[in-house]
Formats: sequence, C-alpha cells, structure tokens
Amino acid sequence: MRSRFKATAVVVALGVAALASGCSSSFALDSSGTGGKIVAVGAENEYADVIQQVGGKYVQVSAIMSNPNTDPHTFEASASVGRLVNAAQLVVQNGLGYDTFMNTIENAVPDSSRQVVVVQKVLGLPDSTPNPHLWYQPGTMPAVANAIAADLAALQPAHAAYFKANAAAFTRSLAAWNDAIAAFKAKYPGTPVATTEPVADYLLQAAGADNLTPWAFQADIMNGTDPSAQDVALQRSLFTRHKVKVFLYNQQVTDSLTESFISLARANGIPVVGVYETMPEPGYHYQSWMLAEVRDLQRAVADHVSSEHL
Repeated sequence: MRSRFKATAVVVALGVAALASGCSSSFALDSSGTGGKIVAVGAENEYADVIQQVGGKYVQVSAIMSNPNTDPHTFEASASVGRLVNAAQLVVQNGLGYDTFMNTIENAVPDSSRQVVVVQKVLGLPDSTPNPHLWYQPGTMPAVANAIAADLAALQPAHAAYFKANAAAFTRSLAAWNDAIAAFKAKYPGTPVATTEPVADYLLQAAGADNLTPWAFQADIMNGTDPSAQDVALQRSLFTRHKVKVFLYNQQVTDSLTESFISLARANGIPVVGVYETMPEPGYHYQSWMLAEVRDLQRAVADHVSSEHL
C-alpha cells in the first residue's frame, strides 16, 4: 500500500516460517506467570497506553513500537516480537497498512481465542483511507477504549463492569484535549499551516486549521518517495512568501528534503512544531500527549514559539 511498509513485510515474511515452527501452545502464557492478568499487546504504544488505562489491574500490557526516534513505517519485527504477539490474549493494532506485520505474525499462528482490535475496523474505514494516523482524530480513542473494554470483558466476564467504567473514565479524561481543540478553533479559525506529511492532519482538521501543503506532497513524503518539483516549489513558497503561521513536521522521520524545509521555515521566522507518530516516553499518557500537541500548536500561532521536541 505504502512503499515504506514494504521492508517490514519482507522481513517478517522471511522469519515467519521459523516463528510458526517455534510458536505453539508453549507461547500461551500460563496464567500463573501473569498473576491471572490478561496478556495484551498494542502495536503502537499509544494503543498500549489505552489498553492499560481500560484494563487497569487486570492486564499485563506490552507495546511493540514505542521508540520516538525510529520510523514506524519501516519497523522490522523480530522473532521476539512474534513471540510477544502470539502470547497475547488481546491485540490492538491500527490497520490501514500501517502495521501489517501484525497480520503476518497473527496469521502465522492462528488462535481463535485471541481478541484482535483493528482500529480501522472499529471506525468502519475503507482500505482506501489515505491517512493512517488515526490516533490524532479526536473520536478515535473513545471508540477504541469501548472496543477494548468489550474484548477484555469477553476474556474476563467477572470484571466487565470494571472495564466499562474505566473506558468511560478514559473518555471523560479527554475533555481537556477536546476543550483545547475547540478553543483554538474558535480563536484562530482557518489558521494556515504547512506540514511535511499527514501525521497530525486529523488534529489540524478538528482544530479548524487550513493545511496549505498539497496532499500529493504529504503522501509522497509519507511514502518515502520524491515529491514533484512543482510541489516542492509550492511548499517552499509557503515559507518564503509567509503564507503560513506554523510548520508542523514528523519529528520521527526527517531527511535532507524535510530538513531543508525546517531550515527554510526558521529562516523566514515561521515557528516549527514537531509532531510524533508514537507516544513520547516516559512522562506521557495518550491524553497528555495529545494535549501537549495542541498547546504547542497554540504557542506557535499565538506566541510565535517553536516546539520541536516534547
């Protein structure tokens, strides 16, 4: 689907035979080793964080992708990742081609009792959905939290009310983020911005910002392909002609081209904001991470302050 995903699929496919031969009931963790907790995995650490908040004391959660200094699109799953996923009773993954290595691992060792939450499916999105960064959409995680609660309840029915209550509490805890988005939209409607790729596009749309970077340019950068000369020239003009108030770039993935735009924005006095694909650790939960991203956007527009790192 996206060129940057291809290396991941190849690496996993090469190791899947060995994984399958070694993965059997021995990978199913004995409940005595987890204190009776549900073993869960989030493909991305933002989803693992929500699992932990919903499952609380009844889950043991691991995240596959959690390093903010790596490109999630080119993540290479090892055999140890395969063992981790296949030991899980609950898995949460993004879908839309973002973490296809999860499907490869799950298909290598099928388990009818494994609960799998695919966020794309929870939201009812078609495979043609162009932007896979679903966690920046304000409506995503409440729906995911409810799906997690339902699957945890299926695994441990005695604690269903606990999981449901935690999911509701999680959704309420997003109020500060939603309020910040609404406040920005009301105070700075139609704020013109530029981006490298569509990492935070859903958030920008919710905040009423106007992303002037051509979609084709964003998609090319996301896919690891060279943008057209016309799109590069247009992107440059957004800075040299001061058409945008802030420049947001994927803090986890830069190259010579994106670095040149960061330098150009700085040279033209345009604040630069770094956004992340995986939740920065330590010190953040999903709620505080998303709130920090909005506050950085507001500081850039209101106070002309760059925030390239969380």
